[in-house]
Amino acid sequence: MASLLDSYEQQYSNVTAEITNKIAKIAKLSGGEKRHMVTNVEKQMEEAKELLEQMDLEVRDIPSKERQKYATRLKSYKTELGKLEKDFKKAKLHGASGSREELLGPDDPSHSEDQRTRLLDNTERLERSGRKLEAGYRMAVETEQVGADILENLHQDREKIQRSRDRLRETDSDLGKSSRILSAMMRRIIQNRIVLFVVIAVIILVIALTIYFSTRS
Repeated sequence: MASLLDSYEQQYSNVTAEITNKIAKIAKLSGGEKRHMVTNVEKQMEEAKELLEQMDLEVRDIPSKERQKYATRLKSYKTELGKLEKDFKKAKLHGASGSREELLGPDDPSHSEDQRTRLLDNTERLERSGRKLEAGYRMAVETEQVGADILENLHQDREKIQRSRDRLRETDSDLGKSSRILSAMMRRIIQNRIVLFVVIAVIILVIALTIYFSTRS
């Protein structure tokens, strides 16, 4: 578990280092080069988020005495990635007003500021939507895991009930055999007693006859 987390952390460190390096270059680029670099950074941002999600899932399975340490580190990683996202947005916006002025000439400063404000507001709304989607995704993953655990428990309970039924059937069968054996034994005991009584009666009769004939003679 810890080795897997260490691997995710190493991958995350490498990705964020590349992102930081590329963000510093974006502001100095223009045209196709800038668009290409922006696309690369966006892909690496998604990769970093996926790594954080994987780390988050792994941290939940760690024993409680070690979980806090990794949870604190994971929180710092998320904060770091949030700062990188802000730096990335600033880098994308940097130079945009200058390119526009080159094409269309000087613009009204207040109008440009309004556009920048609206753009930042839209960006913040997109960020909030993204966070909500991420929270929904995590909740869906947790719900799926809970559902899988419940199904596994139900399956185990079903197997236990089935084994109990089989044992009850075997016990019922054994009781039936025992009952038949006891009945046969009782019949034999009764027969033996009858035979014994008959033998005793014959012996008593013989003794009585012997005594009778002895007294007469």
